[in-house]
Amino acid sequence: MASRLMQWLHGEQGPKFGADPGEFDAAAVDETLRWVGPVFGERSADHRRRGYFDCSYEGFENIPDEPVMVVMNHSGGTTIPDVWGFVAKWYRTFGSSRPIHAMAHDMIFSLDATGAFFAKRGVMHATRAACLRALMGYKRDVLVLPGGDRETWRPWSKRFECDFSGRTGYVRMAMEAGSRIVPVSHAGAHETLMVLSDGHRFARAIGLHRIARAEIFPVHLSLPWGLAVGPWPHFPLPAAMRYRVGEPIETRWDGSGHREDWVHSVDGRVRAEIQKGLDVFAQRAHSPAPHANANANANETRSPSSDAAHEAAGRALAEELVAKR
Repeated sequence: MASRLMQWLHGEQGPKFGADPGEFDAAAVDETLRWVGPVFGERSADHRRRGYFDCSYEGFENIPDEPVMVVMNHSGGTTIPDVWGFVAKWYRTFGSSRPIHAMAHDMIFSLDATGAFFAKRGVMHATRAACLRALMGYKRDVLVLPGGDRETWRPWSKRFECDFSGRTGYVRMAMEAGSRIVPVSHAGAHETLMVLSDGHRFARAIGLHRIARAEIFPVHLSLPWGLAVGPWPHFPLPAAMRYRVGEPIETRWDGSGHREDWVHSVDGRVRAEIQKGLDVFAQRAHSPAPHANANANANETRSPSSDAAHEAAGRALAEELVAKR
């Protein structure tokens, strides 16, 4: 069901774009990759940085030939650098002849201009109908981020945690389509800003979930705002963007036991695989990288205590800015 805001903007029929996989335009994707690709440059063989974001990818060979549901944890706020980085690698690997449809929040399609732009690049409404149409009707891959706005705006201190907020609908859609799930762990996009609070309780109290299907109203330190209140897009700071693709997970239920037990079992396996990758990334962030030079080690090495001190400093700065206002 569309949010009240979307009904007000577009009426009962909903937005014009984002429901049909046929809106995908390979030429638009190729054009976008030309300017997005250098921003999300991959490390060279001698570990030299090649782009604004220092991107590294593991396990892309685990993606099978048949259409799959790629499930990834979500980070980086409204600017979604995590999605841009993954999709850039996808098209560098498979080309635009193998589209992947990212399932997105309603707000992407709130304006016709943004809706048309993203629809041409394969982005679709995060709805059951759109997802199944892409998987079953067009035999294409989809990218699903079950954590949604809650996860992409989780506090900075939880950046190495996978949190889908109990959402399991993605498993049911994969089961219905007969598609396997490919889990992807990502870390780095949450280093492009510092989220102090997701503002979930406040958002629920004022009814944002009914107005705009939003579960958050975050407080964050980011560019160009400084201290910001609300899910404003930000200019991301440069960060090491890391991706780890796991092995496909079977979703087809053999009929034994209870169906819901199987749904929760698959969900548990997906989240566990993603968390495994995040744990690896956290360990690397807290330990010197053997290939990096001393300056890089100084930048990348952190301890849990330094994380806490970092966030405490951020909160203190936020309080000081509030006091000045």
